Amino acid sequence: MSDALSRLQEARAEGRLRPLDLHFAHWMARFAGERANDELLLAAALVSRRVGQGDVCLPLDELSDDEHRLTEIADVGVWCSRLLQTPVVGEPGAATPLILDQAKRLYLARYHDFEARVEQALAARVSAAAPGVDEDRLRAGLERLFPPRPGVDWQRVAAALAVLQSFCVISGGPGTGKTHTVTAILALLLEQTGGTGRIALAAPTGKAAARLTESIRTARTRLAMEETVRQAIPDEATTIHRLLGMRPGRAEPRFGLERRLPLDVLVIDEASMIDLPLMARVLAALPEQARLILLGDRDQLASVEAGRVLGDLCGREGGAGYSPQWRQRLHSICAQQVPEVQLPPIANHIALLRESRRFHDNSGIGALARAVNSGDPTATLAVTAEERFTDIALYTPSESEREALIDRIVVPAYRDYLRIKDPAQALAAFDRFRVLTALRSGPWGEDGLNEQIESALARNGLTRPAFGHYPGRPVLITENDNALKLFNGDIGLILPDTQAQGRLRAFFPTTEGVRRILPTRLPAHRTVYAMTVHKSQGSEFDTVLLVLPQQDSPILTRELIYTGLTRARNRLVIWGEPELLSLAVSRTVHRTSGLWEKMWGDGER
Repeated sequence: MSDALSRLQEARAEGRLRPLDLHFAHWMARFAGERANDELLLAAALVSRRVGQGDVCLPLDELSDDEHRLTEIADVGVWCSRLLQTPVVGEPGAATPLILDQAKRLYLARYHDFEARVEQALAARVSAAAPGVDEDRLRAGLERLFPPRPGVDWQRVAAALAVLQSFCVISGGPGTGKTHTVTAILALLLEQTGGTGRIALAAPTGKAAARLTESIRTARTRLAMEETVRQAIPDEATTIHRLLGMRPGRAEPRFGLERRLPLDVLVIDEASMIDLPLMARVLAALPEQARLILLGDRDQLASVEAGRVLGDLCGREGGAGYSPQWRQRLHSICAQQVPEVQLPPIANHIALLRESRRFHDNSGIGALARAVNSGDPTATLAVTAEERFTDIALYTPSESEREALIDRIVVPAYRDYLRIKDPAQALAAFDRFRVLTALRSGPWGEDGLNEQIESALARNGLTRPAFGHYPGRPVLITENDNALKLFNGDIGLILPDTQAQGRLRAFFPTTEGVRRILPTRLPAHRTVYAMTVHKSQGSEFDTVLLVLPQQDSPILTRELIYTGLTRARNRLVIWGEPELLSLAVSRTVHRTSGLWEKMWGDGER
């Protein structure tokens, strides 16, 4: 047995590698045959692990401390040379399972292909001539839809950019008006075409699509526009998978390079949740002349799968700024004085919304979100200790206190929905509160908390848990079912159905009303009194209880804390050690890819 293989097996036994990572290394070695070497074994295992962690590639000259200890390779140049001597590693363009680029990034070939396709498609959109626009009509529309206000109106700037270009990214936190802005954009585009145009609204999950639908319907009733334009704005969003025609058991969707989507405008909300492969498929399916508008929050958690597309596109840090030409054009068309910067062309396609209308000056949630995003642990803890912020609280419960706190905080919060018989009202009441957690397993994770909450509700006489379904059980769908129109992330309640002699049915909210489904027909699902922060993306609740684990974990990051706390509209309670909260705020998610460098080059924001 080689020394490298021995080290990999030891790392697997310690849980530092997955069985899949070790299996992939063996498979690459077998494929390489007599030309296999220790460098290939180590690199294959590590690139597999990186993809499993959400990275797109393995940067051989930027290894983590653990990767350095595992590889014990001092000369990266020699490592690269040894890899390229094997038949399974090639340079970009080679038909090999692994690709090594000039920046010493090692990719699984399919991820290198996804990244190249995304970069090429976006670069073409960024460099393409702006579509023909009646600028006088646009000026009048901007004045009507965005009344004058002090300072830079970034919503107006975002609207102008989206109409004047075929590609635009609009990023902003909760309450910054992303949906209001994009509804105005659709009105402006329809005014340009006389009320005609093929427009689609999409989001990564069913829950996010439902929220986008509701928000667009509300916004279009409030904006000043002609009735023909109002009626032409679509009032229903779909999931990206359904839009593309993704089918179970098939690798490629119905729409792609060979069959483009019949669209003039595509709006995608919650774009931070889009992974690299999905973005590649969206861009392949979208006609070259169609507009693409991405909405999201660059500070939220990245996608569960590999890639951090929205974060890469928005740049690293700082605010918005535009080239001299675009600064002058924006001043001419929307009467706004925006900062001037010298950055790569992608910067002219990014609009950052800053002012939150949800979190006022006395909002502890808003102040905490700003402190967390600044990466300042001291400021974060200071906000949690400020007495004037009555909408936030930080508790540090011990193991023995957990049951009492669940009885005191969680049980009363869920009591209302369990006493409501009407499904629509029960669903609305259930969505007013949620327990969010960083981890999936463990006593302070999703699984453990759901068991404890279920027991507490039964102990207080509110439910009668049984094997399988019982009245009041909340369920989270974990796989898509196109036939039932249920999608990963959808949440429903098991309740007695008065229309079926009180027999149990699963009720799910839709934009057309509540749907009832036989529980036996549900796709894969689980109980959801508590859910992970990842699963909560695209959702909002009046009150959130954010539970941190007792021990530090790499998953505790600034982005996770920010995403969790901004799910709360009115009140936030955090359970956790202040030291762990400080550690999390100090730690950021770093997803390795080549997309940021390819889009931004030496420029940085």
